[in-house]
Amino acid sequence: MKFSYRQHLLRITLLWIGVTPLSGFCQQIIEGQVTGPQDLPIPGVNIQIQGTNRGTTSNFEGEYQLVARPQDTLVYTYMGYISQKVAVGEQTQINIQLKENENSLGDLVINAGYYTTTERERTGNIAKITAKEIELQPVVSPLQALQGRMAGVEISTGTDTPGAAPTIRIRGQNSLRSEGNYPLYIIDGVPINSTPVESKSSLSFSGIDPLSTMNLSNIESIEVLKDADATAIYGSRGANGVILISTKKGKGQKGIQARVYKGVSTVANKLDLLNTQQYLEIRQQAFVNDGVEPDEYNAYDLLLWDQNRETDWQEEFLGGTADITDVNISAQGGSDQTHFRLNGAFHQQGTIYPVDLQYQKFTGGAHLEHRSKDEKFQLGLALNYGVDQNELMAGGVNFRSKAFKLAPNAPELYNEDDSLNWETWGEAGLEHPLAGLYNKAEIKSHNLVSSLNLSYEIILGLALKTNFGFTHFNSDEVVKMPQRSYNPSSMPLHRSLNTQSQRQSWIIEPQLNYQHQWGKLNLNALLGSTLQENQYDTFSVQGENYVAEALIGNLGAAESLLHAQAKNTQYRYQAVFARLGINWDKKYYLNLTGRRDGSSRFAQGNRFANFGAIGAGWIFTDEAFFKQHLEWLSFGKLRGSYGTTGSDQIPDYGYLDAYEATPGPGGLYPTALANPEYSWEVNKKAEVGMQLGFLKDRIHLGVSAYRNRSSNQLVAYPLPATTGFNSVQANLPATVENRGWEVEFSSDNIRKGNFRWQTSLNMSFPKNELVSYPGLEQSPYAHTYREGHPLNIALLYKYEGIDPETGYYQVIDQNGDGVYDQEDKVVIQDRTREYFGGIQNSLSYKGISLQFLFQFVQQEGSFADIFNAGFPQALTAEVDQNFSAYQQVSQTYEASQAYSRAVQSDLTIENASFIRLKTLNLSYEFPLSWIEVLNLSQAKFFLTGQNLWTLTDYKGMDPDSSVGGTDFSSLRTLTAGVQLNF
Repeated sequence: MKFSYRQHLLRITLLWIGVTPLSGFCQQIIEGQVTGPQDLPIPGVNIQIQGTNRGTTSNFEGEYQLVARPQDTLVYTYMGYISQKVAVGEQTQINIQLKENENSLGDLVINAGYYTTTERERTGNIAKITAKEIELQPVVSPLQALQGRMAGVEISTGTDTPGAAPTIRIRGQNSLRSEGNYPLYIIDGVPINSTPVESKSSLSFSGIDPLSTMNLSNIESIEVLKDADATAIYGSRGANGVILISTKKGKGQKGIQARVYKGVSTVANKLDLLNTQQYLEIRQQAFVNDGVEPDEYNAYDLLLWDQNRETDWQEEFLGGTADITDVNISAQGGSDQTHFRLNGAFHQQGTIYPVDLQYQKFTGGAHLEHRSKDEKFQLGLALNYGVDQNELMAGGVNFRSKAFKLAPNAPELYNEDDSLNWETWGEAGLEHPLAGLYNKAEIKSHNLVSSLNLSYEIILGLALKTNFGFTHFNSDEVVKMPQRSYNPSSMPLHRSLNTQSQRQSWIIEPQLNYQHQWGKLNLNALLGSTLQENQYDTFSVQGENYVAEALIGNLGAAESLLHAQAKNTQYRYQAVFARLGINWDKKYYLNLTGRRDGSSRFAQGNRFANFGAIGAGWIFTDEAFFKQHLEWLSFGKLRGSYGTTGSDQIPDYGYLDAYEATPGPGGLYPTALANPEYSWEVNKKAEVGMQLGFLKDRIHLGVSAYRNRSSNQLVAYPLPATTGFNSVQANLPATVENRGWEVEFSSDNIRKGNFRWQTSLNMSFPKNELVSYPGLEQSPYAHTYREGHPLNIALLYKYEGIDPETGYYQVIDQNGDGVYDQEDKVVIQDRTREYFGGIQNSLSYKGISLQFLFQFVQQEGSFADIFNAGFPQALTAEVDQNFSAYQQVSQTYEASQAYSRAVQSDLTIENASFIRLKTLNLSYEFPLSWIEVLNLSQAKFFLTGQNLWTLTDYKGMDPDSSVGGTDFSSLRTLTAGVQLNF
């Protein structure tokens, strides 16, 4: 018998992946239409040939066409409708009417990265939010939109500055290195460097967010992969979890959509401070207690400054209004085979501070999808481009701190010509509190993320797929430091600091996918590889003595250039990965994944490592026993997973000696010490979970218990100064464990007529622990960590109350040596959250819709900065109301030392738990009969609020930051807008 080349290829391929060839390739063209209630067409319905990866989607009229065999079964699925199956047989025309059922787990498609699954069938732990929850939030980073919405996902912005990188932790801190805990970001299949971009501005504590240039209105969904089953296929890159961002595609109704909103942001909370009279009484008492005569140097606020002047510095520095404007326009269309979507957006945001700063973001995107008529070839192209321009303060002026440091009778800050009032402050021997005010950082970032996906079905059920990705991020920052920012007596110069950063990467991922079903056995196999290269370049130089302020930043106009530095690194990564998904009778699920990774960050012999996981699920309610005896339990699934992932989140070239050029010609000096012996950090993850559905899936409950252990910790090990080096890259024998529980609940409370009320809840109970660290007491981390306690701890003195002899704060000298040092810090404060979560409600009636989310956190915080009575600074009103709780009013050295030790003691610990109305959205969709005359298909008006109300006992500005009581990260925001569809 002779075989064609294609038949030979078929047999070889099937033998290679371990299956047998199939028969019955007789095919026919199937056409039809999908409709819903009232026979209205439904676009975007997924029509899949059961047991294969072949399928199509309905067009804008609900019509579809595909090629199938008589023995095939078509599966019709669409979000919010009950899925249907139809045997093809001899039919060539199949019309389907879907029925609504928004509780169906099987219809919720989940992006698992290299493949898709459903909420019903997933064996891993994957959380998802959709465009409906993202697009109207008035935030810059898509990560901010996740706050309070996902179990196990903690996000802290840490600042009110737009464009700053938020901190995200998925199931806690795995690594001793803060930079070793970033999750993997993937946009439309392309990995993005999640490390914040270095900045010399006021953003420098966190860096620039690499996701800040994304358009939130263009995001279709965000999935977060948490456990081993979900993340192991990403190998080392998924050690800290994976965040998958999918942008919108050109499927659905043709036309143009415009959305515009405007709003304002203000400080959500202010502290109650003493007025001038109360403040002066305390200051005068300090001199009486100390037996010191006031003079113009130690009592400038009493003798030089106006005793009747009163300024609310909170209002002065934090009382501004930040305006917000957002405009988004998109257009989509196409034919049966080709869909496209174009979008563009503009976002602008001001500042609450008394300076002229603006943040602007311009974004554009394009998405194209095409498939051949025979459904064998598919193409997907996604382009996302963003530019943001950020103006930031860069002179060290912290308005949030100054609002609580200045006395209420402090003199004017400005002269009549708006220049800084150096003379009055100089008379008191003080530096002007706003020195550096006119320094400004101007940051302009460009970000391109592009992906191309090609797929071809070689034979029935076997497809070759290749993903291509290219990213380019460029940041150009100029910090301008004019003379007028500094005291003229110091003869300052016009200066600048110019920094350029560039990140560029490409990735190629060829894959083979095979799907087939034999009776009740369904198999899904995936084999692929990854080739990736990242290039990072940075350059900085300082310019001095510009002849005019207008020329600052133009390096050609600087008299001299100083401290030029350049850095270039290259990272290469390659991997082979495989997945085998098996299910029997849609009840028993087994998912096997494996990956072999290679990283250029390790020396020869340590560059490759193997990672893998196993996940399993059992839908026990499909068993006959449960169907007969537990009718009230509509869905029940047990699942579990175990596996290993790794981490290579360390600097490049750490295994090599490094040198830099000496300032003089012809020389080199060593800057880094080689260590070729260190290897991969390893993270072992285990999880069990249960998902339940009650009352025909109107109530859903999910519970997960997990344990992650990260060992062989990669750190920059500190070295003694005598070695000539600060640190060396090495593995430490430390093991960090994250364990906990997660609860997810949703219910369809009322669904009657045109009224509907839905609720969802998530709660997380995390526990972080340094399980073991042999030799910790002799290591450089002896005063940082404690075995058996979390990584995020504070070591504090034990507070003993007010010393009856001195009247000052006192702490316990544990070893009695008369010296207060680290050996006396025996109180261990756990700064991790005891539990956190969110509860969201959604109500709708006809065209009116209301959604609101409450975020809640149980935690301990610290409040210490504003009870140092006696010194010239603002004080809270509580000092005056509860005077006996504080040390004797004094400004002596002994009082200052007592206060310094007290703020490092457990006296500062207090309950920083809170409940916050995080978001509120109210919208009204106008009836079609009202807008048809305007040729509109939809018109909607909406109001949005964020951080509207907080219930807490915390004394500071914001319990979410809990840093000294003077820092805050959350602004109250109100916006109003309109959406029009043409």
